[in-house]
Amino acid sequence: MHFKPGNVEDFLALYKIAFPKIKAMPGCESLQLLIDKDTPEILFTYSHWENEEALHHYRHSDLFIETWRKTKALFDQKAEAWSVEELAI
Repeated sequence: MHFKPGNVEDFLALYKIAFPKIKAMPGCESLQLLIDKDTPEILFTYSHWENEEALHHYRHSDLFIETWRKTKALFDQKAEAWSVEELAI
């Protein structure tokens, strides 16, 4: 997520409230907030979900919809999201 200059603090305040609620969602195994070392307006959430169904349930919850609505208003650029799997090598 790339935030407008000055909006990172607003996002962090929002995230601080949402974090325990997201962690308490059924199937959320872990949740982290990461920041780009060189560009502090770029942040990432990194989460692990028990399965696709749990993630789908979260993405359609009132919690996600309301939090995302408030978060999007703070962006400087359109957000990107990826669903990934670990490769066993």
